[in-house]
Amino acid sequence: MEVAHDTAEAVRRLLAHEVDLAVLDMPTTAGTLRCSNHWLVAESGNNLQESIDQWYSPQLLEQLRQRTSAKREVRRSPRPVILNSQTGQISQYDALFQHHASTIGWDWRLLAAQCYQESAFDPQAVSWAGAQGLMQIMPGTAAHLSVEGDIFDPATNINAAVRYINELNKTFADIPGQSARIPYILAAYNGGANHVRDAMALTRKHGANDKIWRDVEPYILKLSDPQYYRDPVVTSGYLRGQETHEYVNSIMDRWAQYRGQARNFSKASTPAPAKNPREKTEIRRPDIAYD
Repeated sequence: MEVAHDTAEAVRRLLAHEVDLAVLDMPTTAGTLRCSNHWLVAESGNNLQESIDQWYSPQLLEQLRQRTSAKREVRRSPRPVILNSQTGQISQYDALFQHHASTIGWDWRLLAAQCYQESAFDPQAVSWAGAQGLMQIMPGTAAHLSVEGDIFDPATNINAAVRYINELNKTFADIPGQSARIPYILAAYNGGANHVRDAMALTRKHGANDKIWRDVEPYILKLSDPQYYRDPVVTSGYLRGQETHEYVNSIMDRWAQYRGQARNFSKASTPAPAKNPREKTEIRRPDIAYD
């Protein structure tokens, strides 16, 4: 599947026989092209249009519309945001977060904050798109990582997520500083690395610094606007930018909350002593520059 920047490109590629069909809103005919139920094909003798008409029935179309409008949520049984505020225990999976986060140099509380955003700590959660388990691993991602074992098993699921995060960390190695890289990784985990790169390209085009998240962040949102996702520098088209934007911000805010409440379970995750009284009480987000 490939994304066309606009209708004109889709039509051109069909007429040039570069693609077999296109899915878009069109009238019933467009020159030598035929359209039915938003599937546009070139006139040919291969009965492709007839096959599509038989499969993509009005009943199927209505079912897809209902699923799209009603199932954009994760089926899950939420747990508390923090399990025990008195002891600082975030979840029953803290030991797993601690162990696996240490393999990639992440704060385990950041991994916990991401897990809550993904599944609310429900190991049996399943999304409308098929993502599974605590960290909502897509089947394609599991196959890519050659995941062994039950994807709903907490240890297996968290391990797979951390391995994927490590890949994204390498993908965005051009972002200087591990802390500065975190929001890019989170955005890519949710929306895809190519879309984040598109937002970075738009940032550069409009004269801002694509290595600073607060400069890139507005263009994540703008990728749901045709004026921007059809820009020639954009390669992957439309993104539900609001969803990815909220995903990143929710995790960063929850991470700050967890750092203020959750105890450390090993010396490796214990922060350095504060240098002054202000640092003892202030919780800072690593994607924001401070004086």
